[in-house]
This record gives sequence, C-alpha cells and structure tokens, in this order.
Amino acid sequence: MKKIYELLAPCHFGLEAVLKKEILDLGYEISQVEDGRVTFLGDDEAICRANVFLRTAERVLLKVGSFKAGTFEELFQGTKSIPWEEYIPKDGKFWVAKASSIKSRLFSPSDIQSIMKKAMVERLKAHYGIQWFPETGSSFPLRVFLYKDTVTVGIDTTGESLHKRGYRTLTSKAPITETLAAALIMLTPWKADRVLVDPFCGSGTFPIEAAMMAANMAPGMNRSFLSEDWGNLIPRKLWYEAMDEANDLVNADVETDIQGYDIDGEIIRAARQNAQRAGVDHLIHFQQRPVSSLSHPKKYGFLITNPPYGERLEEKEALPALYREIGERFKQLDSWSAYLITSYEDAERYIGRKADKNRKIYNGMMKTYFYQFLGPKPPRRKTGDGV
Repeated sequence: MKKIYELLAPCHFGLEAVLKKEILDLGYEISQVEDGRVTFLGDDEAICRANVFLRTAERVLLKVGSFKAGTFEELFQGTKSIPWEEYIPKDGKFWVAKASSIKSRLFSPSDIQSIMKKAMVERLKAHYGIQWFPETGSSFPLRVFLYKDTVTVGIDTTGESLHKRGYRTLTSKAPITETLAAALIMLTPWKADRVLVDPFCGSGTFPIEAAMMAANMAPGMNRSFLSEDWGNLIPRKLWYEAMDEANDLVNADVETDIQGYDIDGEIIRAARQNAQRAGVDHLIHFQQRPVSSLSHPKKYGFLITNPPYGERLEEKEALPALYREIGERFKQLDSWSAYLITSYEDAERYIGRKADKNRKIYNGMMKTYFYQFLGPKPPRRKTGDGV
C-alpha cells in the first residue's frame, strides 16, 4: 500500500482556482484551498507528476506537520514531535530555508529557523543515536508558514521555483513569471486553433507558454528537481516514468498562429533564443514592431499582454498616450478579445472601454489587475470545415 501524503502547492494570490483545476485534471484530490496555496493528496508518484506537469504552481511541498505555537517552547516541542526520521536519512542535509509569519505571536524568521533546526537535531539524534550529523547526503529544505499561531511545515520537493522552466536566460525590464503567464492564459478561452498576439512580448513568456500548451509540452520537461535524489522516499524510476509520460504527450506538429511583437530588436532576439530553448520556436512568429502598427487579418483572435506599468516617473508620463494607442489598435481588431495585466489604475480610461471582467492578482507584492475585454464568440464550426 503506497503512502498518501498531503502536498502543498503555493501559487500567486488570486490564481488558486486555476491551480486547483490543474491538480484535479492530474487526477488528485484537493483537501484545502487557501490564499496563495492549494493542498492536495497524493503518493510518491504524485510528487513527480505534480513537479513535471503543473504550470501554475510555484513549487510542491511535502507537508510533514501542523501545530499551534504561541511561544518558542511550543514551537520547539511541536517541531520535535514530527517524525523526521520518516523523511530525513542519517546523512541528509536539512535546514529551514524559509519561514513566513502572518498574524502570529512568533514573527522573527531567523529565530523560528534556528529553534526549529535545534528541535529537528534533538529528535534525529535520539532516533539515529548519533551526536553529530555529517549532512553530506540529499537536501531536505523546509518551508514554514505561521498563520494565526498555527505552524504548517513542508519539505520542499522542487528546489528552484517551478517558474524556472529552463528556457529563459535573457529577460526584459519587467518580466512576467512563467507560472503567472501560464495561469493568465488559462483564465482566457484561448485554444491552440485561435490566433494569439502579444504586442509587448518582451522576452517572449506569453507566446512561449501558449506554444507549450498548444504542443502539450509539460513545463518541467527540461529541468531537474531537488527530490530526484530522495532515494529513501521516491524510487528513481517514478521520475523516469513521469518524464516518459510527458514526452509521450507532446504534439510537436500542432499548427498555431502565435505572435510576439516588441519595439526593441535586442529583446526580440532574446525572445527567439528563449523559444528555441523551450523547443517551440517553430510555433511562434516574433517580430520587431511598435504597438502603433498592431494589426491582423484574421478574426476572433486574442491579445494577451503585459504592457508597461510606468514604474519610473518619466515612464508614467508616457502611459496615457500608450494605453490610448492600445485602445485604438484594439478597436481596429474586429471581433477580437483582449487580456491585459497591469498595475496602471487608469488603463480602462485611456483604452476607452470598460473591461467586461477585472481580476485582482498579486504579482509578487505588486497589486495588478487582469483586465478582460471580451469579443464575440466565433461561429460554431461545421464538421469537416477547416475554418
């Protein structure tokens, strides 16, 4: 009988529903949805598949315990009561990599980290009968969340965040993360047979993520994960099987009309290189082009983009004209839909149209809005028609 774990998947605030659907589509049961985090049930195979296939999670954590702690003594005892020997081998390297505290009496990350490490050492010393740990083996970094004095403890199975797909080495000034881009595309009705244009594509994240979805390429196919070395918990063959499953699902022959434009030729070259590394350069057309010349002959397409926010004062002054330009070009795209993520509060005013839907999303600590301007649905296709 395989052991069932509780697995925690953090995500961007406001995108929990997208991640929840992804986890359900992978075939796992959801046990809890909280702000910025989805908890689900799965075995060792689920750890591999979640890391390889989830597009919108930041990482996958193996939940090992949860307890109340209002004092450092309670934190020590609560941590010590977790059966660490079930997870960490004698030569394992273990530490509290990150501790965050909200509305809790214990709030100093460095104190939380050192007290928990001491408690783990005490427990493992007693179990293994040794006084000193070499920590030369696999890594088991902890991530700890305190909320209203409840401590939730997870071991990170991922390593480098899941947004690091491995394809993006060069980025533009205000890059959008791969996980956020994927989630925003998933919030639209876009499908591989519809046109997608990003007129501010920067290093190409929106077009590349869309192309990977169109070709059914798992986001974790071209990278490694920390828990691949956890031979005591996850047989290596499960990782091979997850990668084989991902490879079998790829449809490299899919036909797409995905385009990325940017005014900066240097950035367009970087976007092409990123697409090449992702294995989707044949599915995307990148072009140096200003937003003022945005046009497309086809109907029912999608604009999905991350236009400038104007973080610096001199850029802010240019925003009204820029967003007015976006509005004018969009008006010419008969029957299209547009989706913009921006922190610019006056976006609708200068675009000249109120969004049909507006969703608040936190991009890191920055509050942004995902404005959704919905065009008409395309007519239903007759069977056999190649519309």
